[in-house]
Amino acid sequence: MAGGPILNPTGDGKEYPGKMTLFVFLACLVAATGGLIFGYDIGISGGVTSMDSFLRKFFPSVYRKEKEDTSTNEYCKFDSQLLTTFTSSLYLAALIASFFASTVTRTLGRKWSMFGGGITFLIGAALNGAAKDVAMLIIGRILLGVGVGFANQSVPLYLSEMAPAELRGMLNIGFQLMITIGILAASLINYGSAKIKGGWGWRVSLALAAVPAAIITLGSLFLPDTPNSLIQRGHQKQALNMLRKIRGTDDIHQEYADLQAASEESKTVQHPWRNIIHRRYRPQLTMAILIPLFQQLTGINVIMFYAPVLFKTIGFGSTASLMSAVITGLVNVFATFVSIFTVDRLGRRKLFLQGGVQMFACQIIVGTLIAAKFGTSGEGHLSKSYSSGVVAFICIYVAGFAWSWGPLGWLVPSEIFPLEIRSAGQSITVSVNMLFTFVIAQAFLTLLCRFKFGLFYFFGGWVLIMTVFIAIFLPETKGVPIEEMVLVWKAHWFWGRFIADEPVHGGAVVEMADGKNGVGTKDTATTV
Repeated sequence: MAGGPILNPTGDGKEYPGKMTLFVFLACLVAATGGLIFGYDIGISGGVTSMDSFLRKFFPSVYRKEKEDTSTNEYCKFDSQLLTTFTSSLYLAALIASFFASTVTRTLGRKWSMFGGGITFLIGAALNGAAKDVAMLIIGRILLGVGVGFANQSVPLYLSEMAPAELRGMLNIGFQLMITIGILAASLINYGSAKIKGGWGWRVSLALAAVPAAIITLGSLFLPDTPNSLIQRGHQKQALNMLRKIRGTDDIHQEYADLQAASEESKTVQHPWRNIIHRRYRPQLTMAILIPLFQQLTGINVIMFYAPVLFKTIGFGSTASLMSAVITGLVNVFATFVSIFTVDRLGRRKLFLQGGVQMFACQIIVGTLIAAKFGTSGEGHLSKSYSSGVVAFICIYVAGFAWSWGPLGWLVPSEIFPLEIRSAGQSITVSVNMLFTFVIAQAFLTLLCRFKFGLFYFFGGWVLIMTVFIAIFLPETKGVPIEEMVLVWKAHWFWGRFIADEPVHGGAVVEMADGKNGVGTKDTATTV
């Protein structure tokens, strides 16, 4: 664990043993496929809303505005609240569903929450594929949203709890990798289905959401429960056997003891939603709110939801805009692998900071390039070479997001909460993420019409703010066993004041190796 935190739970020089076993790898791989449904939806909605046949059937006013009014400002062609409601209704449903998912995840286990999400998403996909009017379309979207809410609440928790501490980042980012694969698959399907003669290609795109839904639904049935969840639900013997199996060793008694201590502490918390606002949880609650908020304010969903529409708006043809979305999707997938292979070596902070600088620069450049051609009037034309330059910088931006805020926006919140409020904390993360995804999806086309090229500067400004926030307030969490994470906050120069006088279980000593952010000290926790 060179360069990372050294945990010494007993004070005798021992660390938690653990290695990557085939059992853990396969379990995490299957669980991570829950990200496919979220990614597929992100990619598919923007594609179908750029298809003429889809617009003619469900949004004829938008179609007429695009085709018939040649004087329309390029920034405002797709400005329709009904059109954005189609996209954003899913995220409002996911927000509400995540609160119900918290109870299911805590009382029945993580796997059944995934199963419920998969089934609901499957039904929503069927309704959307067979939609005859806007009402049917939006009801289907709401069901898709319920599925996303359940999957996004349970999958990151499952991955963080199953993974050995030293590999938690890599395995958890499997969720983000599946999201990017889902986005890419959707972009490829949109590109192909747009060419289907007869104008029903959009039905293929929407109905094929059933495939990722079926994968997580069936896969969840074969998943084992996490030791944390088993202990929390009173199955101690099963939890001990499961911990032994996933760590690949019999030397798991210290980790098991810490899990039991965390479980005993969690039983004293009858109302997680009430307790989560207590002072001792202030650091985790702050991160659970601000990290998903900042993740959406990077502007990534401006690119991923509406990539085809955006490219079409700034001068690309219909097929070319879909192809550009495929290109950004490919960049998204491959750049995520960078995070997978570096997150447990470099740590969370370095990736956050590097990605933030890269995204900020690209937002400013893209905004300036569009301003140079379209100005404030929205009238202009992009040459092929100029368009390629815009796409190139958008791809560099996507790459920066894919190895920083994309995966880490899910990883960090899922690993920082103690067991007693973990499900509630993850629900807050998901609900904040979905709320601002909804707000930005609903407002983006209107903002583009009003702010014009300044929209890219707007998101660039937020990227600068969030990068500074991470530099000051986020301690490094790589390599820290999930049940000992509270010690990282206790040792932090700022957050330590909130829990300095609070009891912490484990009698652990934490020694941070990088010496940054005020956590380069040794701190002994008191024992409950």
